[in-house]
Amino acid sequence: MKRMVLWALLVLACAACEKGISDPDLSGESVERLSHEMIVLGDKLEDPYTVENMTRALEALYPTRAGTKALRATHLYVRFLPRDRSQYTRLDSMGVVLYDHPLDYEIVRDGDYYHDPSVQDGKITWQYAVLDEDFVFPADITYELIDECYIAGAGSPTRDGDGIDWERVEREAYRITGNADRLLPATRGDESGAPAGRIAILDEQYDDEAVGVAGVRVSCNSFVKIAHAFTDEEGYYSVKTVFSSKVRYRLVFKNKKGFGIGFNLVLVPASSSTLGRHGPQGVDVLVDRDSDRNLFCRCVVNNAGYDYFNACSSNGQKMKAPPANLRIWIFQKLSASSAVMLQQGAIVDNSVIGEYLGEYTPLLKVFLPDVTLGLKGAPDYASIYAAALHEFAHASHFAQVGTAYWDPYIRFILKSFLTSGGITYGVGTEENHGYCEVGEMWAYYLQTRLYRERYRDSRTVFGTSHWFSPQILLYMDERGLDRFHIFQALTPDVRDREALEQKLISLWPEERGTITQAFARYN
Repeated sequence: MKRMVLWALLVLACAACEKGISDPDLSGESVERLSHEMIVLGDKLEDPYTVENMTRALEALYPTRAGTKALRATHLYVRFLPRDRSQYTRLDSMGVVLYDHPLDYEIVRDGDYYHDPSVQDGKITWQYAVLDEDFVFPADITYELIDECYIAGAGSPTRDGDGIDWERVEREAYRITGNADRLLPATRGDESGAPAGRIAILDEQYDDEAVGVAGVRVSCNSFVKIAHAFTDEEGYYSVKTVFSSKVRYRLVFKNKKGFGIGFNLVLVPASSSTLGRHGPQGVDVLVDRDSDRNLFCRCVVNNAGYDYFNACSSNGQKMKAPPANLRIWIFQKLSASSAVMLQQGAIVDNSVIGEYLGEYTPLLKVFLPDVTLGLKGAPDYASIYAAALHEFAHASHFAQVGTAYWDPYIRFILKSFLTSGGITYGVGTEENHGYCEVGEMWAYYLQTRLYRERYRDSRTVFGTSHWFSPQILLYMDERGLDRFHIFQALTPDVRDREALEQKLISLWPEERGTITQAFARYN
């Protein structure tokens, strides 16, 4: 939890360094150059899916039947303007998939985020969504109806009992609205597709074969026709919706385990990486360390989180996972990491934090980070993976002990850093040093344990140079007292090394010899 609170300030102060960075081309199959800048919009386009345009297309293709089949809206294209984080979170919890940019505009330059110029900086921008026509709108959240739309069913074939081929109608709607160029040559005929493919990444220290990017959301859309699918453990995805046009693909780093990886200009809780426009049959992506740096890091942290959540239960044993809505921010130009757990309620109103954050304090409260990862000194999959494991371990500890424990822990980290000449964890004699002793001992131990579970030939031990000796827990683990047993001792009353030793003995008296030997060995 290096420099926890000071790091929160540094993160925001350096946020501008993250904007406007374009990284090298992605190594993969037919993926365009990635941009992490703000999306640049062009002209407003005529949406082929409005009830009016789909009716025109139906009449053009089925003139004798159209008069007997009046189309009614199946979906509503709307935009919301959440006032604050709680309103945004409420929409998300209702299953509303939000886009921070309009879906019926030409995109001149794709990117990771958009902020409407009519909305003040530091405020949540307009959020666009496509909803079922019977959606019940929250009374207190501002919204505007843009269009009523007719979008045929997601199944294939899209042909009803009257013999109407809705894929053909859809293609005709593209033509009559001036969007024929968005139809691939194949889809100008009778072929459409439901996107499917694989998102994979190379970890050179693990295997020569690519591994899947697990549990990440693949987002597909053409105008207001949108669809999503999560990848499985091997990185494969399959979207059920059939498209008749080129599809815009994006990876949205809101994992199906619940955690989100940000940030895009601070005010978006989960980052997205655009993959460009491709055919409706899907796109395969292969990421490696020579790929776009931001995409590579997001994929590795995503996999570390997916693996960590799985590691919280095994063979009927469990320890607390991090909060399911954990929010992670990644920074490329800084090297420190932290588990400040601000979104979960830690230290937000502390006067010391306000003193150090100053003008950034209100901005921080819009979308609060829980974990910040500085990856400047992490060049490859293994080093990024290790850094992420450490902070996930802290997040589990927080889930067990709560904010009352976490606040003095963070204050200790800040004070020791400022008064000890930059020594991150102090020297082990300061007031409240025990919080750090227990927390860092656990995080370095679990980082080592899970790292070795992935890299089975590794004998790496993290954190051994520090005064709190994570080797104590590793010693016990190697003799049968595993992470599930140890975690049970991380209760709110365990605030130093002695309390941890006594709690372990009280929980596992049959292991007293191993426990006392471990603590004595690394005294």
